[in-house]
Amino acid sequence: MVNRPYPPTLNYPSYEVDRVTDGVISRRFWAYLIDLVVIALWVVLISIGIFFLGIITLGLGWGLFFALPLTALIFIVYNAVTIGGASQATVGMRYMGLRVIDPRTGRGASPLSAAVHALFFYVAISTFLLWACDVFVGFIRDDRRFIRDLLTGMMVVRA
Repeated sequence: MVNRPYPPTLNYPSYEVDRVTDGVISRRFWAYLIDLVVIALWVVLISIGIFFLGIITLGLGWGLFFALPLTALIFIVYNAVTIGGASQATVGMRYMGLRVIDPRTGRGASPLSAAVHALFFYVAISTFLLWACDVFVGFIRDDRRFIRDLLTGMMVVRA
């Protein structure tokens, strides 16, 4: 028998899906708020660094404050590195006891699919109607997967 690190498929019976997805939606909400705090800390650290760089360069470094809106890319990179990494979860997800898997294989998501998943999330949250439809689908599905989860082939489960 071959020693495999992950099961080949996840053919959970319905009671097993209920167990691994019980309370996932509320935990995802709180995990997102924790992740916002973590990313806000990174943005504050970058801002402090730009401030001191401006002092050292006699004001020339302060021009980097105009590039500060590009830190929005930190959200996507943060998700790609954390969800696509070994822990299969962001800091907030780990704190709330969640992880992201590929439901077909049981393995973790790739960094690319995690980045696309984050991009879909931020596009959906920028318009209330898209976000509401996304979350509504999660409430009516048995496996609690949102539209962006279905599009990227991911599933958030309890760790």
